Amino acid sequence: MKRSIAAFRRHLERERNASPHTVRAYLDDLGQFTAHLRAELDREPRPRDVDHLLIRGFLARLHRQGLKKSSAARKLATLRTFFRYLCRQGILSSNPARPILSPRLERLIPAHLEEAQVARLVEVEGEGAAAIRARALLELLYATGIRCSELVGLDLPEVDFEARFVRVLGKGRKERVVPFGEPARRALGDYLPVRSRARPRTDALFVNARGGRLTDRSVRLIVERRVRQLALSQRVSPHGLRHSFATHLLERGADLRAIQELLGHARLSTTQRYTHVDARHILEIYKKTHPRA
Repeated sequence: MKRSIAAFRRHLERERNASPHTVRAYLDDLGQFTAHLRAELDREPRPRDVDHLLIRGFLARLHRQGLKKSSAARKLATLRTFFRYLCRQGILSSNPARPILSPRLERLIPAHLEEAQVARLVEVEGEGAAAIRARALLELLYATGIRCSELVGLDLPEVDFEARFVRVLGKGRKERVVPFGEPARRALGDYLPVRSRARPRTDALFVNARGGRLTDRSVRLIVERRVRQLALSQRVSPHGLRHSFATHLLERGADLRAIQELLGHARLSTTQRYTHVDARHILEIYKKTHPRA
């Protein structure tokens, strides 16, 4: 099993151009599944040992442990992808995960902030290095709608301050160009001297106090700290700013295809989640403004 997983990892990195985050998620799922197999078989498992009953047992165990349906569905998708790869390599003749149905998931409407809430969120007070960096980081997240992983992956040469756009390397190593507005440009301009004083050891746009690249976790902590300062009722993450970006564009009449390109979604169906948010917004306006609502 170990050799097959190592080969699968190389396939993800070299042939599918998967991001480090995606590769890590696949390997974590496969590691958890392998540990389950060892416990069930009482020996080191081989790919040909796996059948649909062992996979069902794994999913049942996750359910007993209280794992969310969405997380269980992702782990099943990982197993399908892994065993499909082994079939294509001739290691297996059939995919043992194929007959298993994914858990039915409730289609959730993404949480987002109102425009006035975002305006408060990005107005970080203070002139210290941390406050200036937080302002720039929050402005850029909302201005572009990029993912947290894309933000921390940004290098300084990928930001065009004059034309006001960033070159983003998204999922599947696909590059896209995303514009940003004047408030974000000003915040970034204020941040650059702070970045220089940190004596960066990398080309990363956002660095920590020691000059290293900022991590996903650091960005999440910055956003969470700001939310606590404002005592917002919603639980807001960096991804919540991405949802807010898309929702506000749609509410102001942006084309769904254009939003898809800006977000870097491979499928339009992923972007269409925001039409439910927009419909709710329109209904609220109707109820407030129509004389016979």
